[in-house]
Amino acid sequence: MTKLDPWDAIHRERAALADDLAQLDDDQWQTPTLCGDWTVEQTVGHMTAAAATNPVKWMGRFAGTGFRFDALIEKDIAAQTADGPAQTLTRFRAVTGSSGHPPGPVDSWLGETLVHAEDIRRPLGIAHEYPVDASVQLIDFYTRSNLLIGAKKRVAGLTLRTTDAQWSTGSGPEVVGPAMDIVMAMTGRGVALDDLEGDGVGVLRARI
Repeated sequence: MTKLDPWDAIHRERAALADDLAQLDDDQWQTPTLCGDWTVEQTVGHMTAAAATNPVKWMGRFAGTGFRFDALIEKDIAAQTADGPAQTLTRFRAVTGSSGHPPGPVDSWLGETLVHAEDIRRPLGIAHEYPVDASVQLIDFYTRSNLLIGAKKRVAGLTLRTTDAQWSTGSGPEVVGPAMDIVMAMTGRGVALDDLEGDGVGVLRARI
């Protein structure tokens, strides 16, 4: 499968998420997501903060927290969500076309966009058709990266095979299903395992 331009997919998927968010009421903005203890609004605030910075600015602010990663993330979320859901959405819309980001490979920001979008949509019952080529590119990236989320270790010794594209990677017991569900499972979202099949699903479940 041809490698895609991550930024094109990032910009399109942010815009699609913004359109979905525009339909929410204030209570729905406080819905817990698949991303730890974060609500919908907090997750959107996190995405906005990441898109509104660059590596130099981010490192300066990171140093300002005493190199405490969690403290920086919490501070960014608080700033981006300080004025309520309507303003949070306005701020997010303003960065949908941004190519700004903290330090890290560009595919990690593709993952940030797609995974957090599904972290938000799934608890709200919002269906979305993610681009298969982008999802497959993320599987390939995450099988080679333990950065922050430990996906490489989580899928070690497993074969990942997509049902919406003729693509597979790895060796060992199979984990089979739609590419985006594989992405969600390998990034630690156990709820996605229910949409996967194969002898490797039990192994993956035990690692989440």
